[in-house]
Amino acid sequence: MLTETVIARPCAEVAAYAGDPTNAPHWYANIISVRWRTSPPLAAGSKLDFVARFLGRTLTYTYEILEYSPERLVMRTAQGPFPMETTYTWQPVDADHTRMTLRNRGEPSGFAKVSAPMMAATVRRANVKDLAALKALLEGTDASDSSRRSPGV
Repeated sequence: MLTETVIARPCAEVAAYAGDPTNAPHWYANIISVRWRTSPPLAAGSKLDFVARFLGRTLTYTYEILEYSPERLVMRTAQGPFPMETTYTWQPVDADHTRMTLRNRGEPSGFAKVSAPMMAATVRRANVKDLAALKALLEGTDASDSSRRSPGV
């Protein structure tokens, strides 16, 4: 599933902020915390633990970075409740605007397979809200969730 938005900030700035997984709790509503399993900086092979709340449950999963560049970040769960691959891309629209895409792919198994259509709709709604929150943070506009913290950019 693919979600995208245009953010009124230069591409390098959007990629630097959104591509730093430690910023995820600032703009992902369901992410509680992120902890490095490998030492920074972010590179292919880096591993990070994410703690999230999803469908009323607290989940812990490990993402492994498969690819990282100024244009693209690809990460895949190395362990956790269901396999997932997340890809961010950043493309300049012009000098001051960036098109960011967020793509999630996963193959649920077991009980999760039965609930896959509902889960996909829930993830899609969350992705739309999360990109809207990122856009609001980086553009300095009002975010709908006042509990979000400032990114310091």
